[in-house]
Amino acid sequence: MKEKKIKVVAAVIRRGELLFATQRGYGDYKDWWEFPGGKIEPGETPREALVREIQEELGAKIAVDDYLLTVEYDYPEFHLSMDCFWCHVVEGQLTLLEHEASRWLPIHDLRQVKWLLADMLVIEEIEKYVPGTLYCKTETVL
Repeated sequence: MKEKKIKVVAAVIRRGELLFATQRGYGDYKDWWEFPGGKIEPGETPREALVREIQEELGAKIAVDDYLLTVEYDYPEFHLSMDCFWCHVVEGQLTLLEHEASRWLPIHDLRQVKWLLADMLVIEEIEKYVPGTLYCKTETVL
């Protein structure tokens, strides 16, 4: 078990049939893609942290909708616990303030970019329920 544990939140921001992805511009995982979000500060709920992080990183206000899943993943340097939520923009435009790039990806074809490994587990969960993807396990539409 990893000694260093990091608890974060991630926003799966949806606009119709598109999901928002951001590309890291720094660190060991520079150029890899992820769902935006960040660390939970003391005293914050995961939903409050997500609203704050998206405001800080992307300059927009989001509504946090339904809980999607919690990813537990061991990177070589730390253990990541990531609570993921469906979200949508309610005010402003998503503007890159910290990331290198961003893309709106079709929910039916999310594997166009090189996802961080923990975020790939989110993709796999989404694909279980999206008809028309190679990986769909059900006929239920999100």
